[in-house]
Amino acid sequence: MPIDPSVAIGADLGATEFSWSESDVLLYHLGIGAGSRAGDNLSPQALRYTLDGPGLQVLPSFGVVAPTFHMTDPPPLDLPGCDINLAQVVHGSQSVTVHRPLPTSGTATLRKKISDVWDKGKAAVIWDEGTAVSPDGEELWTVRSSIFVKGEGGWGGDRGTSTKVELPDREPDCLTTYDVTPQQAMLYRLCGDRNPLHADPDFAKAAGFPAPILHGLCSFGIVLRELTDGLLDGDATAVRGFGGRFAGVVFPGETIRVRGWREAGRVVAAADIASPREERDGSPVLADCVLDLA
Repeated sequence: MPIDPSVAIGADLGATEFSWSESDVLLYHLGIGAGSRAGDNLSPQALRYTLDGPGLQVLPSFGVVAPTFHMTDPPPLDLPGCDINLAQVVHGSQSVTVHRPLPTSGTATLRKKISDVWDKGKAAVIWDEGTAVSPDGEELWTVRSSIFVKGEGGWGGDRGTSTKVELPDREPDCLTTYDVTPQQAMLYRLCGDRNPLHADPDFAKAAGFPAPILHGLCSFGIVLRELTDGLLDGDATAVRGFGGRFAGVVFPGETIRVRGWREAGRVVAAADIASPREERDGSPVLADCVLDLA
């Protein structure tokens, strides 16, 4: 069996010690589209993402990529009990919870484990989770994610749970769009994800896509940034956590449409494609989104 849940579930994925700087934060924010609109180079709100110095803030989604930010090899898939390869894998879901506003530079250690494996019949879902801790033992942020492994499953295991976020039956409090640039994936891959699925046309075609797709975590960051700007006056410190399920792919050059609704202590949201290509208009990007307020 390519995936053996008895070995995988609970497996320690080890500890990663890492450091980050203001330059890393700036590159990450640029990679998810900060500063790309006309006038952003003069906007105090936009410059909180793109100008180093005392005014620089950090979107919580940076915590997801910080441990691997300086990696230049494709992400490894040497998971205990899981014999899988990159061409089978897409990102399923992601969440991050910050225990305080993230510092613009620092050092931390992230220890992760496989928390669950679900059998979806023609696919498997593998969950991992971990917490980043500072050198003095302070918990900084917690991440939880899943990958969807095509072609696996069918061993009769637990199918897992499904929690759907209900969107309000009213006009959204935030409706915004972001135009994904043709080079967006090439820029974002400098944030530590060199998976060729996002850059190499031949690899993408072999994986079943007509062209390289945008990183799911890039879409994740774009949606969080758009919601933060649209509903929280661009204040990243107002975000305690953010999570969502990757519901579809984005191709560079398309337009992401983001809708958000304020609720008690949180924002619920969804993102889809709003592009001139009629066959893609309305295609989901990120679903079951919840932004928890600090």
